[in-house]
Amino acid sequence: MRRHATTAIAALLLATATATAAVADPLGGLFGSLFGGGNAQQLNAPYYQPTVAPTYAPESNRPAAIRIPREMVNFNAPYAPGTVVVSTSERRLYLVMPGNKALRYGIGVGRAGFEWAGTQSISRKQEWPDWVPPAEMLQRRPDLPRYMAGGPENPLGARAMYLGGSLYRIHGSNEPETIGQAVSSGCIRMLNEDVVDLYERVKVGTKVVVLR
Repeated sequence: MRRHATTAIAALLLATATATAAVADPLGGLFGSLFGGGNAQQLNAPYYQPTVAPTYAPESNRPAAIRIPREMVNFNAPYAPGTVVVSTSERRLYLVMPGNKALRYGIGVGRAGFEWAGTQSISRKQEWPDWVPPAEMLQRRPDLPRYMAGGPENPLGARAMYLGGSLYRIHGSNEPETIGQAVSSGCIRMLNEDVVDLYERVKVGTKVVVLR
């Protein structure tokens, strides 16, 4: 009888301790079991959120693009209407319009070591351009293909506008998540829908000013 009474008292004490812990930790240690322990007070803070995986585009295994709207903005600068002005520091491209206005697009620009500035003109335009990596790029990346036909998977995207006799282009991209970032080898990247829009608005001979 004494042993049964002792067992009952122990069970009662355990239940009381469990109930008390449940009040102190209303999640019942759920975060502790899922995330390997931690400070209960921190985990149960009002605005605590566990780390979540980044969002991925459904059609690929890459992060989804952050939309940078194409919009008409005020633009009071000494450039003639029709000029393309690239601000690499802003990661924006401006097509100068009459009346101190400009159409502004989000762009991707050259990464560290591949920045440049200067004035060029559009020497050629191409829809769904083929891609032939230049020798300089192949030296850095010998794994790249020597030729890739134009199409949705081509790194040059839907349109390309070649800048003078340089290796640089304003072009679309098959990596929309890179728009707004400094990741290229010096080319100006745009969303395909934006590069198509710009392509229809400019002509061969258009002046392009690249600012750092």
